[in-house]
Amino acid sequence: MTKFNLIGGLTRRQFGTRALVASAAMVAMLAVSPAVLAQATAVIEIGSLYEPQNLDNTAGAGQGINEAFNGNVYEALFTLTDKGTVEKGLAADYTVSDDGLVYTFKLQPGVTFHSGDPLTAADVKYSIERVTAETSKSSRKKSLSTITKIETPDDQTVVITLSERSISLPYNLSYVWIVNDAAKSLTDAEDGTGPYKLGEWRRGSSLALDLAPKYWGAAPTNGSVVFNYFTDATALNNALLTGAVDIITSVQSPDALSQFKDNAGFTVTNGQSTTKEVLAFNDRVAPFDNLKVRKAIARSVDKKKLLQSIWGDYGTLIGSFVPPTDPWYVDLTSVDPYDPESAKALLAEAGFANGFTFTLDTPDYDPHPVVAEFLKSELAKVGVTVDIKIITANEWYTKVYQAKDFQATLQEHVNHRDIVFYGNPDFYWGYNNPQVVNLIKQSESAATIDDQNAKLTEANKLIAEDAASGWLYLYPQIVVSASNVSGYPVNGLNSQFYAANIVKAAK
Repeated sequence: MTKFNLIGGLTRRQFGTRALVASAAMVAMLAVSPAVLAQATAVIEIGSLYEPQNLDNTAGAGQGINEAFNGNVYEALFTLTDKGTVEKGLAADYTVSDDGLVYTFKLQPGVTFHSGDPLTAADVKYSIERVTAETSKSSRKKSLSTITKIETPDDQTVVITLSERSISLPYNLSYVWIVNDAAKSLTDAEDGTGPYKLGEWRRGSSLALDLAPKYWGAAPTNGSVVFNYFTDATALNNALLTGAVDIITSVQSPDALSQFKDNAGFTVTNGQSTTKEVLAFNDRVAPFDNLKVRKAIARSVDKKKLLQSIWGDYGTLIGSFVPPTDPWYVDLTSVDPYDPESAKALLAEAGFANGFTFTLDTPDYDPHPVVAEFLKSELAKVGVTVDIKIITANEWYTKVYQAKDFQATLQEHVNHRDIVFYGNPDFYWGYNNPQVVNLIKQSESAATIDDQNAKLTEANKLIAEDAASGWLYLYPQIVVSASNVSGYPVNGLNSQFYAANIVKAAK
């Protein structure tokens, strides 16, 4: 289908008619109360520590792009809600063949991109193929590897054929942003279907989202959104205290909460998080290719003390990569409990009675440097020396994630239901247990949700017994806002932050 460029979302013929409609709407707006009008036109100032590296989630943009763009600028066939359920988005409806291998999707009618181009099945095909392409840096690429064919019998229909059952396909497709197949340079521009379009991006400072013209869904309850970026948590908190921002997407320290908790000018919300602070070993290289060494490290760290020092009474101890919000969660904190004497014995059995030295590549933003110092102190007690190397987020991505050139590293993993990463031996940490790989693969081809959950629960237990990584704690999800601001998401699923329902009342 040929796509026609529009002027501001309108054809030339429509422009005059739409101007009359706009005039009528303006007259109607005058009858709206000043308070309602103020809310609908309010600019929501959001404070965050996570500026995107670029604007393309298949190009290693980091969690910041998910926070700002997911569901706001770009949409997917399915939406992962703030409660963790999967609902239809750009897919109006779908059917599945009896053998579970063919999914047929019907698209929402009347959807246009911000450029004015209509959404077609070809755009969906293009968008999925961007994620599964060899050059894609999407962490979900492997999850979609069972797709063997994508057909577009007409502009509103997409047919996906799989090599084997994929019970999580709708969930996995919630990660695939639908982009215009004619769009260019998506690392610094966009062409999505969401309620907001990209405004001005001041790198190192802020990213503005303006209302999108002709949005197909319900209009946002505000006038625009600006993500303001800070490199220091104290500066971020001060911005909220002084009114420079209306809301903080995720508070990074419990010390900051004393300023807001008993203050009538602010609202503090403690939601459910999926962000894990992980001590990731490179399981391919010595000494972390040795199971006893990994278990010794796990037993050397007083995680309860660490969590208390970072988060006080907030956060949760976890014994694996799986948070309580995942269906296959079990409490595995007792697998390798804090026991320095046992750790020393395991190190001796592994041939390291006198300890060893390793380099810990540590991102330069909170809380990683503080966590690194805590680990250094704890491991010194069992004879292990930690050489802390502070690196930037960009260095982490190229050195650790891409080149896999590291011994151990710290990272927060934000994704929901991301146990699948341990079923991929090529993932940056190199964990490779064939039994786990097989269980995770079998779970995806399960015929029922119960069967899927049973297999992933078993895999979860095996990964914990292998001490594949060091799972230090689960972040709390603390959102703080000015008391006149409401309607924001309170859970930290995949670091997404839907902005369309945020309301800012007049003070």
